[in-house]
Amino acid sequence: MDTSTTDYGHELLFGTFVTPVNNPSHQAVEQAVVADRADLDLVTFQDHPYVPSFHDTSTLLAYAAARTERIHLAANVTNLPLRPPAVLARSAATLDVLSGGRVELGIGAGAFWDGVVGMGGPRRSPGESIEALAEAIEIIRGIWDAGDRSRLSVRGQHYEVQGAKRGPAPAHDVGIWVGAYKPRILRLVGRTADGWLPSIQYLKDGVGELTAMNKHIDDAAVEAGRDPRRIRRFLNIGGRFSQRSTGFLQGPPDQWVEELTDVALTYGTSGFILASDDTATTQKYAAEVAPAVREAVAAERGRRPS
Repeated sequence: MDTSTTDYGHELLFGTFVTPVNNPSHQAVEQAVVADRADLDLVTFQDHPYVPSFHDTSTLLAYAAARTERIHLAANVTNLPLRPPAVLARSAATLDVLSGGRVELGIGAGAFWDGVVGMGGPRRSPGESIEALAEAIEIIRGIWDAGDRSRLSVRGQHYEVQGAKRGPAPAHDVGIWVGAYKPRILRLVGRTADGWLPSIQYLKDGVGELTAMNKHIDDAAVEAGRDPRRIRRFLNIGGRFSQRSTGFLQGPPDQWVEELTDVALTYGTSGFILASDDTATTQKYAAEVAPAVREAVAAERGRRPS
């Protein structure tokens, strides 16, 4: 294990990242039910409204929430350019109320711009997309603040609301989890978000990149007067169970346990979301990996000074 460790102390969460395919029509929902019955914490779905072979993710989340009992649900991540923030805020709050407080808001600045434009959305530069995300988060939090009886007005470069009525409030403190990789948007995470949600396949040098990326978040949080420990660190992962090890998360469950424990304690990652559309893989992950990682991390934390 790297001797330069970071552990933000969060309770560990484990979940799945399910492809929202619409053929077979109920496959994605059934995988959400599998994750729920396996006692995982999260089920998430990618949000690509321009892909005709995918369900609309906002509708899918609502249907999956009705079919599940305890698991939390989120987009991974919401396509902001095609989801107006004031409407997105009300949609998320409504589903959170209806589900008994089981909805989180994964959100991204945007990508795949040809698809976005083809669906009538804007084409934004990287800088513009980050500006728009910052404005959107301000609007979303403002709509959720139902205790404030004033009308919400935000005049931004990309989004504007003038005198919007606030509410409804979500049933619980919905986390805003941002998918981010570059320094500028990582600093935005530090200033405004509740969580960071990257995917391992976009880390060119593997998990070792998390150290520098965490630093951007932490430094920005401190500059904004926030405790970096308020920001949960997730990681979308992929892997395959097998008898023989062939690489990171490519091997038997005990290898997965060792590797994810190391990531949790070294880089402060406390949410591991496995890309899985397979019932057996999800069940093995829930039964043989998640509890063992929790136990190993708890044991190591118990040995460390406060």
